[in-house]
Amino acid sequence: MVGAAFLAAVLFVGSTALAIWWTARQDARPESDAIVVLGSAQYNGVPSSIFEARLEHAIDLYEAGVAPVIVTVGGKAAGDQFAEAEAGRDYLASAGVPADALLAVPEGVDTLESMRVVGAAFAERGWERAVLVTDPWHAMRAERMAEDAGMEAASSPTRQGPAVQTRDTQFRYILRETAAYLLYRVTGESIAGAPGIG
Repeated sequence: MVGAAFLAAVLFVGSTALAIWWTARQDARPESDAIVVLGSAQYNGVPSSIFEARLEHAIDLYEAGVAPVIVTVGGKAAGDQFAEAEAGRDYLASAGVPADALLAVPEGVDTLESMRVVGAAFAERGWERAVLVTDPWHAMRAERMAEDAGMEAASSPTRQGPAVQTRDTQFRYILRETAAYLLYRVTGESIAGAPGIG
């Protein structure tokens, strides 16, 4: 009995990790109301390399006509002058994205809170469909949280940046995301930590 339960748990965790890996390899680009860029670290208004990779991918999606608006989301850490959402918006504006195609939602300390505040912003505007831009391994959990926040979500993960550089990095992210996704499914809560875990 104990052995069967252990085997079932191993299979469940393994199937979750496989689903995260599979979702990471997809690139959904349905016509949507907005492209939503998940925040990451910024330094005095300058996006980190992980954040910059996400923003550049969002520009590609916008130029391809996936959605007429890019939403950046993310609050500020203690002592920061800029919120992640503001740093992302300013980066996109400097890259030539028109101001009326940008919406910064400067709240959210982790993925769950970010999806909830973006969900509220969507509801206010009568929007429903979102294409999420984040790192590949983060995509499945971000999609789930977005859907739970009332959005119809697909993901188009970035293929650039530190999160996808080496197989060792990819393996560590999948392990972390498996734990974070299962924690969310069991408790309804999120955890803050390294990029892709918050």
